[in-house]
Amino acid sequence: MVSETEPAQAGVQNNGAGHSSPHVNLTDIAIGVIIGRASEFFEFFVFALACVLVFPYTIFPFVSPVEGTLYAFAVLALGFLARPVGTIIFTEIDRHYGRRTRLTIALFLMGLSTVAISFLPSYEAEGWLTIASLCLFRCGQGAALGGSWDGTASLLALNSPPDRRARYATLPQIGAPLGLILSASLYLFLIVSLSEKDFLAFGWRYPFFVTFAINVVALFARLRLTESDEFRVLYTRNELAPARTLDVIREEWLQIIIGAFTPLASLALFHMVTVFPLGWIVLNSSEHLELFIVIEIIAATFGLAAILASGPIADRIGRRRLLWQTAIAIAVFAVVSPIMLGRGGILGEAVYVLTGFVLLGLSFGQSSGATASGTALKNRYTASAMTTDLAWLFGAGFAPFVALYLSEYYGIWLSGAYLLSGAVATLLALTLFTRRNEERRAHDTSWR
Repeated sequence: MVSETEPAQAGVQNNGAGHSSPHVNLTDIAIGVIIGRASEFFEFFVFALACVLVFPYTIFPFVSPVEGTLYAFAVLALGFLARPVGTIIFTEIDRHYGRRTRLTIALFLMGLSTVAISFLPSYEAEGWLTIASLCLFRCGQGAALGGSWDGTASLLALNSPPDRRARYATLPQIGAPLGLILSASLYLFLIVSLSEKDFLAFGWRYPFFVTFAINVVALFARLRLTESDEFRVLYTRNELAPARTLDVIREEWLQIIIGAFTPLASLALFHMVTVFPLGWIVLNSSEHLELFIVIEIIAATFGLAAILASGPIADRIGRRRLLWQTAIAIAVFAVVSPIMLGRGGILGEAVYVLTGFVLLGLSFGQSSGATASGTALKNRYTASAMTTDLAWLFGAGFAPFVALYLSEYYGIWLSGAYLLSGAVATLLALTLFTRRNEERRAHDTSWR
């Protein structure tokens, strides 16, 4: 999570207790953040795209393609359900054995769960054992993702210059479009290069092997950063150490809930322009699947540019003001998007995805940690991880399943209504945070 109200702490810094920290290189932190987030999002999109392109035909062939895709999206949601559980477990590992042990176990669990999926037999070969194994390995991925929280995003926020804080807040977020571009490009290459039979037999397994290799590289890169003497001191001096989960929940429960609902518009839109439309195209307009994947890749580059643009915009007008304005824009988009996707043909689909990615970039670029400053500094490491887990669970965990179910059985216009509800939730959460922030400052002068 990234906060917008912490004091800048660059170079030699003071944490208010008379301690100065060693020189911190923001570039090193930024590289660690980007590597970590890009590897996580690449893993996510490899699995998510397989839920559309592979699993309905290899894991759930006994039902219709629509039902198979819905079952696959339900398995996708299991990872988001397991993520908070992983955070709780790995927070205790962190408290007792250190951040290095936490990261090592979490990323090895991630890698092993991912590579195990690549070896899954088809449903015809092992039946329900294949489905149970897929569910188990997806839960392993989710728990590992909860355990991979290393606090570098918070550390980046605490050390960023005050006039460029929003620019640095975009760095963790650019991992999302990078992960999508790389994973979609890999799948596109395999789809074009192989016959449908070969792709479903063995081609789809290669992206999971690549994910495992990337996780190994990310593990060593992140360990090298977070376990250096300088960064261990920075974590300690900034009080970015794990706190007891129950204590954090008791002290910060309301702020965690507000923080979880604040990015709902962004996270709902996240799936509405990535996984959901691909599922809709495969089920309703499969004749131009390859073209649509190309459109998604191009749109993701626009989303990346929008994420980077959100930084200077937010530095000028304020992060929460930008989130408020983009939530309103997403609400408008939610009303007109079903027309573009459902009746606009390939041109309408392209406009839908491109517009959606630009809005996603502007909002997603600043959605992470916009309310993190509402938590006490001693709780921020653990509270940030818990807030992130719940935000993704509420905002994105069930979005592909719900949107596709509503669209296929009740009409695509209901997918727009679903996205609209996320925008409304964001506006309400931002309003509640602002009011609570003002009241808290008025009654507690020592609060920071």
